[in-house]
Amino acid sequence: MSNSQNMQIRRIMRLPEVMAVTGYKRSSIYNFMQEDTFPKCYRIGKRAVGWDSVEVERWVKTKLRRGA
Repeated sequence: MSNSQNMQIRRIMRLPEVMAVTGYKRSSIYNFMQEDTFPKCYRIGKRAVGWDSVEVERWVKTKLRRGA
């Protein structure tokens, strides 16, 4: 795989997308964050948060390697 194919585009993921990518619901994601086993969200507005897509994808790949 070339270096350009290996690069991920970094973007902000909102909760519905994080839930779709991970397969976990809101409460589980926030529980994992509280246990420091899931990437933290970032405040992106007064009432909005988002996750770094690269951090979430890395978490998913780690889970798949371990067999969750």
